[in-house]
Amino acid sequence: MRNNIDGHFLLIGLMAYPIRHSLSPQMQNTIYSKLKVPYVYLAFEVDKKKLPDAIKGIRALGLRGSAVSMPNKQLVCQYLDKLTPAVEMSGACNTISNDNGVLTGYNTDGMGYMRMLKEANIDVIGKKITILGAGGVATAIVVQAALDGVKEITVFNQKDECYTKIEAIAKKLNQNTQCYVRVIDLADKDKLRKEISDSVVLCNATGVGMKPLEGKSLITDPTMLTPDLVVTDCIYSPRKTKLLEIAEQQGCKILNGIGMMLWQGAAQIKIWTGEDAPIEYVREQMGFND
Repeated sequence: MRNNIDGHFLLIGLMAYPIRHSLSPQMQNTIYSKLKVPYVYLAFEVDKKKLPDAIKGIRALGLRGSAVSMPNKQLVCQYLDKLTPAVEMSGACNTISNDNGVLTGYNTDGMGYMRMLKEANIDVIGKKITILGAGGVATAIVVQAALDGVKEITVFNQKDECYTKIEAIAKKLNQNTQCYVRVIDLADKDKLRKEISDSVVLCNATGVGMKPLEGKSLITDPTMLTPDLVVTDCIYSPRKTKLLEIAEQQGCKILNGIGMMLWQGAAQIKIWTGEDAPIEYVREQMGFND
């Protein structure tokens, strides 16, 4: 607990609903304390109804910025002054920077995911990946992967509102990047098997595997996963989801969402403070190396 907070400290928020389960406040404040920078990070339960007033609060109270999580990642874009290319493409923002009253929207989710792969020595540039899901996290990963140089991305999702949105994003990416993105109905298990077999990485970017769907997996047939496949899950609680359990039993290399959470947070800290986050220190302090 920091005991040196004075009138020079600035506040950074985290707006989502629900939010009390998040590890981000612990992670961020651990980093600020280590770096000895005058920032404090607090979580605020903000749903879609409260979001417009919360954005006004950033300006009125002079917050340095705020992280944004579900269900606000897409809705928040309309209240900001500037958007990065990744946010414009994905339509989702997870980071707000307040620079003298000008609010700029970033998305570090995709950046965190790609950095996680790099730190694990997994090379996806010029190769193919398959992603399960089409929500805010999934779209951020798809966009960043395409911008970074992944050659081909296949997205599987049930046919709902998110499916239509990711189709539009795929069209933009196909027109503006060197990556080819296709979207397929998750119900088509034959195509799912085929696309996974051609990929170097399978990523679960849905909430299936965490509460209230803990113990569930979108992949129920273990034979879809072969030992040469890397299987990642954006979920970090539990640390080993049902999907990762199945993948590990099949001999796959697995990665949970802790790395993505840490590296996307590091990217946020760089935006807000200009400092590089001591990731290995955080891993040790929060028990992520256990």
